[in-house]
Amino acid sequence: MSIYEEKQIGLLHSLQNANLTKFREAFLDLHPYDQASFFKELEKEEQELVFHFLAPEEIAELFEHLEMEDRDYQELFARLLPSYVADIFTHMSADDAADILNALNKEQAISYIALMSDEAASNVKALMDYEEDTAGSIMTLEYVSLYSHMTVSAAMSLLQMEAPNAETIYYIYVVDELKALVGVVSLRNLIISDDNTLIADIMNDSVYSVSVSQTREDAARKMRDYDFLALPVVDFQERLLGIITIDDIVDVLEEEASDDYSKFAAVSNMDYVDQHPFSAAKKRLPWLIILLFLGMFTASLIGRFEETLSKVSILAVFIPLIAGMAGNTGTQALAVAVRGIATGDLEKESKLKLIIREAGTGLITGGVCGILVTFVIYIWKGNIYLGLLVGASILGTLIVATIAGSIIPIVMNKLKIDPAVASGPFITTLNDIISILIYFGMATMFMRFLTS
Repeated sequence: MSIYEEKQIGLLHSLQNANLTKFREAFLDLHPYDQASFFKELEKEEQELVFHFLAPEEIAELFEHLEMEDRDYQELFARLLPSYVADIFTHMSADDAADILNALNKEQAISYIALMSDEAASNVKALMDYEEDTAGSIMTLEYVSLYSHMTVSAAMSLLQMEAPNAETIYYIYVVDELKALVGVVSLRNLIISDDNTLIADIMNDSVYSVSVSQTREDAARKMRDYDFLALPVVDFQERLLGIITIDDIVDVLEEEASDDYSKFAAVSNMDYVDQHPFSAAKKRLPWLIILLFLGMFTASLIGRFEETLSKVSILAVFIPLIAGMAGNTGTQALAVAVRGIATGDLEKESKLKLIIREAGTGLITGGVCGILVTFVIYIWKGNIYLGLLVGASILGTLIVATIAGSIIPIVMNKLKIDPAVASGPFITTLNDIISILIYFGMATMFMRFLTS
């Protein structure tokens, strides 16, 4: 048993026995993430005891690391006094409080904001006004900024006063009299500089920022590319509005990866393990119904070649092989294109170059697989024409599938549609249709060689 598990057992024992002093001492000694993990595992009655044992400011840090579904937040807060909940939000970082308040229904959120302190409520409302997917929605307002005309001595005095409430002080951003961002200075440079040195003389005026209206993914890419721990957020006049810290970007990357993975699986939102079957089914059904009709269309295509199948029934044996190869190849090309769009790498190279490269890949892989399957079928069935038909069909379908897998997400991205919705099942079904047309089309054309 690990030390953490032992602490959990001791905490639970103290909580259940209403040992206030012992519980508070052990609980507040934990990292906020561990506090949140412990809290999530408790029963409802035990969670209510935690609220009785801790003050709102002590609970606030726990909630900054707590990840729950929207309905769970709503149910949890409904069991507490509104004033207590409002105090929790008052003591939280404005960006974290805004995230949770956005998860509540509008009436709940408004009632809590009305009970918060004026400053905290103002900061939270400012963040909630930004669109969900923008840099402004994830920035924090708890930062320290300096004026370029300040001395190092004055800057250090200001830093000592404001640092306790700041999200990070490793980078301190410098503004002019109009609050426009003009530079950045590191904590290290402040410490080693003389007291009378002007900030303008030690700051780096080559400062990177992100617009408040840009997407969260834009901010994440910039922080990744330049290895930043924080990134300033500015308005259209370059005025400093807030900063985005690395912990917020990690959350964005995790959320985007989860979202893209769920779309690749043809699920509108990733299902949670504790989700009700009806809710999970409601999210999955739209995609499944679309895929069902596409599958029926595939079946009707095969029906159109019934005469071909009746004459050469052996053709049916290779339908799963042709369709499976096309689906797998298309999904591989799709993954490459979607990843390039998501990381921004595709913006740095020609889209036509990507399509040509994928077509070349399809030609090579199709050629190798086609030659291989031709010989295998000839040895197996003793029919070189059947082998050539299947081999040529694989060559054609792999070329078309790779081109389709690379073009579809590019077109979707151009139309402002998330390319991840060109999910694996979707591209697989689409390539099934293409492969069937190629396979049976060629079989019909060269029927006399197959029946001779």
